[in-house]
Amino acid sequence: MNLAKDMDAPELAALLHFYADAGVEWLVEDEPVDRFAQFAAQKAAQAEARAPASARQQQPAQNEPAPASRTATSAPKRTAPTARAAAPPPASAPVSVPDEQAVASARFAAESARSLDELKTALEAFNGCNLKNGARNTVFASGNPASGIMVIGPMPNADDDRDGVPFAGRQGQLLDRMLGAIGLARDGVLLTNVIPWRPPGNRMPSQAEMDICRPFLERQVALAEPKLLLLLGNFPARFFFGGNGTIHSMRGEWRDLSFGGLTVSAIATLHPQELLAAPANKALAWQDLMMFKMRFSGH
Repeated sequence: MNLAKDMDAPELAALLHFYADAGVEWLVEDEPVDRFAQFAAQKAAQAEARAPASARQQQPAQNEPAPASRTATSAPKRTAPTARAAAPPPASAPVSVPDEQAVASARFAAESARSLDELKTALEAFNGCNLKNGARNTVFASGNPASGIMVIGPMPNADDDRDGVPFAGRQGQLLDRMLGAIGLARDGVLLTNVIPWRPPGNRMPSQAEMDICRPFLERQVALAEPKLLLLLGNFPARFFFGGNGTIHSMRGEWRDLSFGGLTVSAIATLHPQELLAAPANKALAWQDLMMFKMRFSGH
């Protein structure tokens, strides 16, 4: 195991960033905590809560003193049983909504929105996706909806979830440089994600979760009416293009997508996080960005 004292500053920064993306919010408690004792107490409380009431009434209190010895001249003395602290009620689990019902509710809420502001309000009020239960923020969109250009990433990371905006942190900084290289700026395009809530531990969303989120994203595209879509990474490319190919097989090719009566041209390229992990791929992303620039410069 590598110790902190054996790491240089860049290695420590990379390790802390990995912990943040994995959902770790603190490493050391302010005070020592005996987790084994906590677990044992929780098990005892749960066992007592599950026991029948009659059994709990017959069970003597742990601290009850033994009854006094019987004599011919005095009646036996008994002390009242020590009152037991009531076991805490078990935490209620979130109500599970059937996937089909959740998808139908999401479609109704999305189609009822007549503007991006109304869609944002509907998304923030929607409780049919379990991903929302573990996220800090609903990450909707940022930038200029009237730009005609929409940049779509996969899902919020820890920085996005904390700040409530898409493409925060190091990934966002690299995206800013990518856009700047082709004459665009963050506030001059519309930025969003396929999934508006960060999955726990940055896991991949399930098919049901994707189906629930799809009506909101498709309605967002229909209301923004972009001319071009720039898809970043495997997940958005598969989400819109279908199939199980990698970004290397799907990148650099224009495809037309339909959103109701709206047809939009889309191209996929590598996500900033993939470029941070493998800087050699920046040459491929640059080719895709130049293709994107040639297309939007002609509009």
